[in-house]
Amino acid sequence: MEITEIRVTLRDEERLKGFANVTFDNAFVVRGMKIIQGNTGYFVAMPSRKRSNGTHQDIAHPVNAEMREEIEKLVLEAYEKELKVQSSNSSSFSDQER
Repeated sequence: MEITEIRVTLRDEERLKGFANVTFDNAFVVRGMKIIQGNTGYFVAMPSRKRSNGTHQDIAHPVNAEMREEIEKLVLEAYEKELKVQSSNSSSFSDQER
């Protein structure tokens, strides 16, 4: 299974830094992965729903460590790229205002 597209939407909250939608084999998409700033760095949380007892249950998730690591690596790379794009866009806008 190949990851064929990752779209990142940035957020500027204390711990939530963005959302990612990941497409597999140009045929299946998982929406709503969260990019979280944890105590020891960034990680990707799978989409989940809140259960009646207050806990959260993943809606979709990798079934092995290798796939989880691959998804996290590529999503965080896409996040860093989107940060650079947004940063260059905002600095270009500031330059135009002068």
